[in-house]
Amino acid sequence: MFTSTTFDSISTPIESRIATSFARIGTAMRSQAWELAVANGLTPTQVDILALLAARSSPLRLSVIAEQLAITPATASDAVSTLVAKGLAEKGRDAEDGRAIALRLSASGAKLSATVAEASGFLGLAVQSLGQEEKTQLLRMMIKVIRNLQESGKIPTSRMCVTCKYFDANRYVGSTTPHHCNLVSAPMGVYHLRLDCPEHSEAEPLVANRNWLSFAG
Repeated sequence: MFTSTTFDSISTPIESRIATSFARIGTAMRSQAWELAVANGLTPTQVDILALLAARSSPLRLSVIAEQLAITPATASDAVSTLVAKGLAEKGRDAEDGRAIALRLSASGAKLSATVAEASGFLGLAVQSLGQEEKTQLLRMMIKVIRNLQESGKIPTSRMCVTCKYFDANRYVGSTTPHHCNLVSAPMGVYHLRLDCPEHSEAEPLVANRNWLSFAG
């Protein structure tokens, strides 16, 4: 229970202050992205594409790149053309549709993306100051925020555990690993949940909604 105080009437809504916190973190990440991009003769969008390709186990179509990064197809096409011209990415045929073009990292692109990932790990280092329980709760809250933003169409969907057909929320109520992954047939805790799983398979709407309500509480 919260105790009433003078600050109740002079403080901005807590939602606004949390939003400001996200904005401050976003500013730091954009600044770092610009530094990395300029240092490597790229734009932040091109760096983002390298990072996306590095995170995926198979080549990506241009339309998928545009969707995942919330950029226009034209912007994605221009950025990809530059990456290919610089030898950082390679074009090939999509495995599912031979008529479609898919993009993958070249050897030099993979090397550069690893360097970028290492240099941009400052946020992870900041999170290391939190305790294990704090990290777990933060991840859970971030998943809820991200999912709400996805449902409102503010950010593109991603391959999160909580939207996967293999995810079974709160099968083991009261356990430190209450959830279950049917793909590997093993229990999992919140601290195991992924935001971009390569084995993700979208759940049917009714299953996804049931799992989400159980997870979100």
